[in-house]
Amino acid sequence: MRVLIVEDERNLAETLQQMLKTNRFDSDICLDGEKGLKYAKEGSYDLIILDIMLPKVNGFTIVEQLRSANIDTPILVLTARSSVEDYVHGLDLGADYYLTKPFEMKELMACVRALTRRHGEVVMDTLSFGDLKLNKSTCELSCGERSIRLGKKEFSIMHLLMSNGNVVVSKEQILHNAWGIATGAEDNNVEVYISFLRKKLRYLHAQTQIETLRKFGYKLQEKV
Repeated sequence: MRVLIVEDERNLAETLQQMLKTNRFDSDICLDGEKGLKYAKEGSYDLIILDIMLPKVNGFTIVEQLRSANIDTPILVLTARSSVEDYVHGLDLGADYYLTKPFEMKELMACVRALTRRHGEVVMDTLSFGDLKLNKSTCELSCGERSIRLGKKEFSIMHLLMSNGNVVVSKEQILHNAWGIATGAEDNNVEVYISFLRKKLRYLHAQTQIETLRKFGYKLQEKV
């Protein structure tokens, strides 16, 4: 499970990240709303923990733009505001739950588990594109009768490519998705893992291939 934390209080954001890690959730941190919106749109997250009072872009705007873009990732809103009007406004825009600061970490983790569990009930375990199927529970990529298990980063990259279908995915998007926001990974790391995935597609005898678009990125393409 991957969580995006959009919170401008660095100490709180890092405390949340450590708590999530203890409970076996991977997470990325954004300290302003502009970056938070960008990564929420580009990354494959199972949950977004979102502060309302953010620099550059506020949390209400982020919720509204994500829902307008048909991104249905569960959103847990954190806010120091306790008015009923703010609460109702956030839910009307598409937030899934509200926690008012200060809150107990046990309460937050209970919300995280509930929201990710609920989201998992409505999201199919298998993602399909062309003649490929990707099992999200087992990390197995299959084509017909053949299947192969993917490593963590291979799975993240293939999930991103299959989710975007014929849309080009940039190297930057892949780096953020597979390695996280705070990463020392570079473009050549992406190229190495794309090479790994291409070998596995050949093993599967798949008609679907990973196409390189120079200076743009990668996309999946079905052979005619």
